[in-house]
Amino acid sequence: MLKWIFTLCLVVLVIGVLQPRLAAWLKLGRLPGDLHFRLRGREYLLPFASVILLSLLASVLMRLL
Repeated sequence: MLKWIFTLCLVVLVIGVLQPRLAAWLKLGRLPGDLHFRLRGREYLLPFASVILLSLLASVLMRLL
């Protein structure tokens, strides 16, 4: 159990560090269905389509493994 928690934390850390480059390369956050708006000087991003795409990709990957 501890190995899985450690692995999950490590994956989240790596994705967090690589997220700006991955977002530019994969165009995540700019897909049709992703909402981007500004409210009171703050920018908000609601990546609905990107989350669905990544979920489908993870599901296919898990089925292959």
